[in-house]
Amino acid sequence: MSLSPARLDRFARHIVLPEIGGAGQVALASKHVAVIGLGGIGSPALQYLAGAGIGRFTLIDDDVVDASNLQRQTIFTSRDVGHGKATSARRWLANFDDALDVTLSDNRITGDTAHELIAGADLVLDGTDNFATRLAVSDACVAERVPLLSAAVGRFQGQVGAFAGHLAGQSCYRCFVGDAFDAEDCDTCAEDGMLGAMAGWTGSFAAMQAVRILLAGVSRFGQPMWGKLHILDGMQPGMRTLSIAKDPACKGCGESASR
Repeated sequence: MSLSPARLDRFARHIVLPEIGGAGQVALASKHVAVIGLGGIGSPALQYLAGAGIGRFTLIDDDVVDASNLQRQTIFTSRDVGHGKATSARRWLANFDDALDVTLSDNRITGDTAHELIAGADLVLDGTDNFATRLAVSDACVAERVPLLSAAVGRFQGQVGAFAGHLAGQSCYRCFVGDAFDAEDCDTCAEDGMLGAMAGWTGSFAAMQAVRILLAGVSRFGQPMWGKLHILDGMQPGMRTLSIAKDPACKGCGESASR
């Protein structure tokens, strides 16, 4: 696979980076990322992933755009209010780069539907807002052997973690949160509030980590950092990193988990 002169010009600032280079840019063009949740995290992450030259996207979100979303969900405008987020996101991508291959699902992702939606993806980026969905996505990623980048944000804090529970010795998202959160308990940004720029920081950091994962073994942009959870603090600006160990008893990826 090679890049056309127009694509070479579009991604020139990437290509001149020794850590990415031409080989890395060609690799990104062949990658398929499933973005689940197109809200405060998914919006900026999608923008930077599209800008990075990811060639194919699957967009998954059953929600519609609300006026209160516009404070932090940067791909939507007032004209999108009342329309489906997945459809509106596809429209944004078409306007941004009509060379991208985009499919969408506006059905709610569940343990029954997750497997089909993510099968064949090179990476899943999960920015959903409740533990039940996140755990269903994590379990499906392990079963389908697809890496997961899980991101969350609230008030002035963000979290981004890379998981590969399908690999020997590597943890999954369920190893991190356990089984107590399988219920439909949503985050409460409507009650607690959220700084829009905090969602942007978390989403753009997730996009950078996604590029790092997708280029593993191709370029010098570092390692995937499996099992590392990065916590972003917007009140006292900084970041700390935790290591999430694999739980042998995890029902998602442990020794007794069904494959």
